[in-house]
Amino acid sequence: MLGPVILAASRSDRMRRLISAAPGTKQVVDRFIPGETVGDIVPIIDDLTARGLELTMDVVGEDITTPEQAAAARDAYLELIDRIKDLELGPKVEMSVKLSMFGQALEHGHELALKNVRPVVEAAAVIGTTVTLDAEDHTTLDSMFAIHEELRKDFPQTGCVIQAYLFRTEADARRLAANGSRVRLVKGAYKEPAEVAYQNKHEIDKAYVRILRVLMQGDGYPMIGSHDPRLISIGQELARTAGRKLDEYEFQMLYGIRSDEHLRLAAEGHRMRVYTAFGTDWYGYFMRRLAEKPANLRFFLRSMVSKG
Repeated sequence: MLGPVILAASRSDRMRRLISAAPGTKQVVDRFIPGETVGDIVPIIDDLTARGLELTMDVVGEDITTPEQAAAARDAYLELIDRIKDLELGPKVEMSVKLSMFGQALEHGHELALKNVRPVVEAAAVIGTTVTLDAEDHTTLDSMFAIHEELRKDFPQTGCVIQAYLFRTEADARRLAANGSRVRLVKGAYKEPAEVAYQNKHEIDKAYVRILRVLMQGDGYPMIGSHDPRLISIGQELARTAGRKLDEYEFQMLYGIRSDEHLRLAAEGHRMRVYTAFGTDWYGYFMRRLAEKPANLRFFLRSMVSKG
């Protein structure tokens, strides 16, 4: 039951100040967000790809209040793409973007977000990789899916994320699977009302399996976003049942969580992509990581006590 409380705290400026000042915060933030600049993150990319892993890169930051900030977010991704171009890693390193960073919530936000994200998708394509549009709260999804559809006209490899806890997601999955989309399935990490989302973990897990079966049986490319050992095993079985080869789907997990499992799956021949965030505006991302997994919160609280 702590999850909703932590998610509420993620929107509190007062809690942001308190947690930012806590003695143990940096230790835990570094576990999930291994750098603040592009220069910090390039060695991480080198290390993980050398271990047989793939990455999706997220420049953290969601509190965009002006068109200038949205343009700066676009430019941060363009800088990242420019730096990784010389690594010649192609699709081994893709980008994940939140359209809120590109101005989606501002006046005329749909058009602004599309205008800002398109150059990032174009630049990614030039270096042989792609972009996945992250899902945010349910009120933003119609806009996200419309932008996804528009981008796929020129860049069909553009991916998107769907969230198992939303009632609408099974229908979204059927549509996306039918049109051959790259789709990352996650459980969901925003505080959503009971009118639109399952609230019980067991119901969310059952929905996850139903939706993953739809994706595996469809014409797209499923990306299994989970750290749950049971769901990972089910994903492998659904892939086998659907007759998918190892390069016809992938697993995705967060940097800093179950790193041994990343390497195990890669060693077995699976495509294993590590969602790796970096940047200075870490608070919202960090709080959702605490909300998703009680062990993360326990680790944070122990760190605060030991450093206090």
